[in-house]
Amino acid sequence: MKIAIIKELAAGERRVAGTPETVKKFKALGAEVAVESGAGLNASIADADYAAAGGVVGDRAATVAGADIILGVQAPDPANLSGAKPGAWIAASFNPFGERPRVDAYAAAGLEALAMEFMPRITRAQSMDILSSQSNLSGYKAVLDAAAEYGKAFPMMMTAAGTVSAAKVFIMGVGVAGLQAIATARRLGAQVSATDVRSATREQIESLGAKPIFVESVKGIEGEGSGGYATEMSEEYQKAQAELVSSHIAKQDIVITTALIPGRAAPRLITDAQIATMKPGSVIVDLAVEQGGNVEGAVAGEVVERHGVKIVGHRNVPSRLAADTSALFARNLYNFLSAFWDKEKNAPVLDEEIGNAIRLTQGGKVVNERLLG
Repeated sequence: MKIAIIKELAAGERRVAGTPETVKKFKALGAEVAVESGAGLNASIADADYAAAGGVVGDRAATVAGADIILGVQAPDPANLSGAKPGAWIAASFNPFGERPRVDAYAAAGLEALAMEFMPRITRAQSMDILSSQSNLSGYKAVLDAAAEYGKAFPMMMTAAGTVSAAKVFIMGVGVAGLQAIATARRLGAQVSATDVRSATREQIESLGAKPIFVESVKGIEGEGSGGYATEMSEEYQKAQAELVSSHIAKQDIVITTALIPGRAAPRLITDAQIATMKPGSVIVDLAVEQGGNVEGAVAGEVVERHGVKIVGHRNVPSRLAADTSALFARNLYNFLSAFWDKEKNAPVLDEEIGNAIRLTQGGKVVNERLLG
């Protein structure tokens, strides 16, 4: 059983799908591990560290040659995996809805694509969930990015020269990223509030010491999605929320938006008219900018200014903390493969629940139900 860890080819991608820690663990399972030279350099991991852990470091061709399982952060074009065994697994992030032609290319190449972002949100798969591990640090980094653009301090400070007021931070979307953003902003001393379409998040917001901002007058919203994800709201709720949020946003110094709907464009949470009500010097960080954006006027890869408000739209936020996000991503992959490792076969054998959820291609065909509907 040969496991290959490849160097990322996507522009701006600094993460790596394996670390010396996980190389050692795969070796302990009985696997041979090959690592492409330079794979970890952008995540502060030298080739020598992989070699010391038992990995065989070489070029792309040697790393992929004969590989049974290939690990990546962002799945490359299958043409860049020449030499892998027929039917080899590629476990990575595929963006199946946004990059459907690439999924079809994997099927045509006879490779088995395993989309780690399709991991079901069930208890036994929590340690395998790349969306949660990467979103956690994205929420943290979003607050730091906001602080870097904001021209004032976060905490209240009482000095001999007078008092500095605490920054008011509003988090929109209380998933993994939003919860970490709340916690980070609180640690920095900000006055924090948050909202979400899922009523179950109210207690989570309060437990972190933030103020929940919820529509109270409208019942029967559609926000309680399956698997912990949000779904689209009813028109009545959208209208009520827009009115509530508009009055609240006008008083905020920093707003961080995190709302995503799987397989759909990111919902629009903040309009240009709402931005115009904010104080000059305020900052908005849009963590959904690559999926269309929660904020009108946000531009992927740029920091723009509208009505005196800075709108931060950094791409690939997890990659901005490459050492830590790589460590977590690599552990997600190890936890996934080791959970299904069959000692007699010296290989992982997936069960139906998780296998069917994440498998995109098999036997030359696209097989995932979410892509066939």
